[in-house]
Amino acid sequence: MKLFTRIAVSAFALLLVAYIVPGVDIDGVVPALLAAVILGLLNALVRPILVILTLPITILTLGLFIIVINASLFYSLSYLIDGFYVRDFLAAALGSILVSIVSSVTSRFV
Repeated sequence: MKLFTRIAVSAFALLLVAYIVPGVDIDGVVPALLAAVILGLLNALVRPILVILTLPITILTLGLFIIVINASLFYSLSYLIDGFYVRDFLAAALGSILVSIVSSVTSRFV
């Protein structure tokens, strides 16, 4: 049950980001749910590998390179899902930051 709640919260965060950030578009609830599931899988499987591979750059930039990693995963999501569109890297960076904030705030209340 907790997994479905996290997916729903992430899908809500993605829909909210699509409403707020110009350059991020979602065609409906089903692509948002699918994007939430795949984004969760990317964050669980690919992100740790990327963090380890880019550890020297991350240390050099005092952790700010993590934003680039998150934005890259968010941007790559648009290539994996029909109905989820990200225009450019700046929109992906802003979207990934807002998804993180909205997901963490709403997870605390749910």
